[in-house]
Amino acid sequence: MWNIEEFTEAAGITVGELAAYVDVSQRGEAPVLRRTPPRELAERLGLRDLIAKGGLTPDAYRGFLRTFLEEGTRLHHPGFLAHQVASPDFPAALADFVHGATNNPMAVYEMGAAAATVEFEVLRWMLGKVGFPAGGGVLTHGGSLANLTALLAARARAVPDAWDDGVPCDLVILAPPAAHYSIARAASILGLGQRALVPLETDALGRIDPAKLPDLSGKRVMALVASACATGTGLYDDLRAIGAWCRERGVWFHVDAAHGASALLSDRHAHLLDGIELADSAVWDAHKMLRTSSLAAAVLVRREADLDAAFKQEASYLFYGDQGFDLITRTVECTKAELGLKIFLNLAWRGERGLGEYVAGRYDTAHRFWELARDRPGFTAPYEPQSNIVCFRHGDGDQAAIRERLMRGGSFHLSSTELDGVRHLRITVMSPATDDRALVALLDEIAAL
Repeated sequence: MWNIEEFTEAAGITVGELAAYVDVSQRGEAPVLRRTPPRELAERLGLRDLIAKGGLTPDAYRGFLRTFLEEGTRLHHPGFLAHQVASPDFPAALADFVHGATNNPMAVYEMGAAAATVEFEVLRWMLGKVGFPAGGGVLTHGGSLANLTALLAARARAVPDAWDDGVPCDLVILAPPAAHYSIARAASILGLGQRALVPLETDALGRIDPAKLPDLSGKRVMALVASACATGTGLYDDLRAIGAWCRERGVWFHVDAAHGASALLSDRHAHLLDGIELADSAVWDAHKMLRTSSLAAAVLVRREADLDAAFKQEASYLFYGDQGFDLITRTVECTKAELGLKIFLNLAWRGERGLGEYVAGRYDTAHRFWELARDRPGFTAPYEPQSNIVCFRHGDGDQAAIRERLMRGGSFHLSSTELDGVRHLRITVMSPATDDRALVALLDEIAAL
């Protein structure tokens, strides 16, 4: 039985500490990240004693939570520029709190009718945005599972008997070398192996060259994968040209739009997704640019039956009677969190326009950084950004070492990647707190190194 009084007290402590944490983070008044060694941190948090003996009280919990938050990475910080993970908005946090208490695993409708219904409507909205009005979808725990699920649907279309008979050895997937690693991982999980991945020709920045798409003679193509946008560079493939090529040849066209599909909400940036409606499947991560906490990723297909064909399952304890409202038939997960609630509450609070303004603002801030870096001595930026991701270099030295020294300083957290075999620094603008002052300070600190 819950102790309601203790829960209420602890919940109040949680809200207060989290509010202070976000406020300090947004102001940039604490290090963006700490990297205390695990053994030292475990001792500081008292983990072993608490695991062995229990006995945490609300007062002790306050101290534990404060230390826990101080030792984490502050995604609301103006200097957080590393990864494609949302600086979550508070409505999504409320949804996580609700799910933590109610725990309705709504892949089976009777286990969470309200949560399932919210997911249905969120998916209907997302399908409309990508141009699949008669399509189907499901939310999964992350883009990697989403890509795997979409490719399972592609496999079911190419080889309907694969579920029972296994995968023939002649199937291939066409994808650019810059495709997200989950595509290669899915190929092996699906039983195709890495040899089934046929790299597509690209330009110097890793974008698929539609004029050099391959001759399909002798190939049994399961799917072609395009990026919108690419993880490393934030650049979009030419979806319309690639989609038309696939349509002419009957090739399943999959668009990994995990990061970039949210540009559909910005009037100034929606054109970057022109042609996505030609796809057979697409994925869209809400835990990136829709400001939901991890994880919430959508698998979207143009023909609803394709997703229903991806799985063929028997389990007498779950699959019986009318399965019409159960999402379990469309997803790897059996127990699935109330993912749609996070997306819905952000939409309900901010509106489609508000989220679109957030996306446009992050894209604009990234473009501003590119302008500042381009015009500053010692810095080079090899391309004009199309999204909130920018790659750049300072001098000819070890860029990874520059990143490491920045992170030790605690003011900035950024990542790096290779372009055409050359290591670059990389920023991903996610936090609304990142402004011109933060961008200039980053360039100043790098130059000082």
